[in-house]
Amino acid sequence: MTAARASGAPSDAVGVIGLGAMGAACARHLVGKGRRVVGYDLDSAARDRLVADGGEAAADIADLARRCAPIIVFVVNAAQVDTVVAAIEPHLRPDAVIIQCATVPVGFIEGLATKLERNGRLLLDAPVSGGVAGAGSGALTIMASGAPDAFARARPVLNDMAAKVFDFGPKAGAGSMVKTINQLFAGVHLAVLGEALALGQAAGLDPARLLEVYGGSAAASWMMNDRGPRALQASPPSRSAIDIFVKDLGLVAEAAKANGLDLSVAEAAHRRFAAASSEGMGRQDDSQLWRSILARGRGDGTKA
Repeated sequence: MTAARASGAPSDAVGVIGLGAMGAACARHLVGKGRRVVGYDLDSAARDRLVADGGEAAADIADLARRCAPIIVFVVNAAQVDTVVAAIEPHLRPDAVIIQCATVPVGFIEGLATKLERNGRLLLDAPVSGGVAGAGSGALTIMASGAPDAFARARPVLNDMAAKVFDFGPKAGAGSMVKTINQLFAGVHLAVLGEALALGQAAGLDPARLLEVYGGSAAASWMMNDRGPRALQASPPSRSAIDIFVKDLGLVAEAAKANGLDLSVAEAAHRRFAAASSEGMGRQDDSQLWRSILARGRGDGTKA
């Protein structure tokens, strides 16, 4: 951080908290859009990469809150969101809006928004879909809900982040429910991709040829065409870990129970991801699920 941009100086900067795969890609894209981006992550290497990409690294999380009005939160789960919000709330500017992009339980985000509004703070429930590629190209889909003032303050940066921004009204939690349902689709599609590749390999077929066929057939899905190429790599970089879908399909199960539904297909997909996690694959890219399925079918514990 240069002397000309000292801690606490007012700015029109956009804050990004959480510089993992999604947060870093979004921050890099916003820099490319000409925005001043200030980021923070516990990992110093992630902060250094943002600086190399043309952004600025905050000295700490309070520094970021003092410098930025829109603050995008790209962490993993509700516990991390809760920790981040508690840390930044005392330092927020009067014009601040927290744009919360993690996939979290509906009840959690409802309670958090109510607490912040009681303290005169604004939160937009704004989970995203589109993966790292979408975050890096401004092609995300944002499923948002929150107070009209929160939308008004967040809208300019949302438009830079996403190809589509859906407004699900003033009640925080609606956006998170839409994202939960999105993860039902995504998780089931990914589990089916895993089963299809495992079946093809077990039958002696070339998985690469199968993806060539199915990627342009009626069987195709966004998940297949995004994850398929990585599935063929033995150890691809983890852009979306298996444990993410253990969490997200767990949220689907909670939502199903709360709404009195039996979602057996989602439950089966959840068991697939949970099994792979229990085998030590939780941090691997979720495209590798098929290797767990194939190994379990063999009963030998090996990974294809």
